[in-house]
Amino acid sequence: MTGQTNHSAGPRRTTWTHIAFAVRDIDASIAWYEKFTHLRLLARGEDKDGKNAWLGDPAQSEAPFVLVLGQFYEGHDPFAPAVHPPMGPFAHIGIEAPTKQDVDDIAARAKAEGSLAFGPVQMPKQIGYVCFIKDPDGNTIEYSHDQGVYETAREVWGKKTAPV
Repeated sequence: MTGQTNHSAGPRRTTWTHIAFAVRDIDASIAWYEKFTHLRLLARGEDKDGKNAWLGDPAQSEAPFVLVLGQFYEGHDPFAPAVHPPMGPFAHIGIEAPTKQDVDDIAARAKAEGSLAFGPVQMPKQIGYVCFIKDPDGNTIEYSHDQGVYETAREVWGKKTAPV
């Protein structure tokens, strides 16, 4: 280890950058996320332990938050013997949609493909209108409308943007 930095761009303050999941089939997982979410493939990699991919929102290049997918080769899981349980049933990635119809549409598509886990249903004010869908490895993805995250953040933090 040389202590050298490998990349020329990075945050100017501590910030969150990703959530990571172990997956059984990286290609199937990439295809699923590109079909059922707004996330797109940003990068792929492979080493002696397996394959990985980063998926993110192309509109967030200045402050990226990515989903990291890792498929470990048999006998090469660096975390073994620990298991990698899926995120859920309550633990989830939350995606807010602009309209209730968007939630209904994703729920209908997910139901047709056997991925719908819950809803769509109107929940209390702080939760909004939601449905939960499951990725190929059983991780929970919530689609919501009208949760109030944007409104609350603007009321509490204002419209200022922090440097990244």
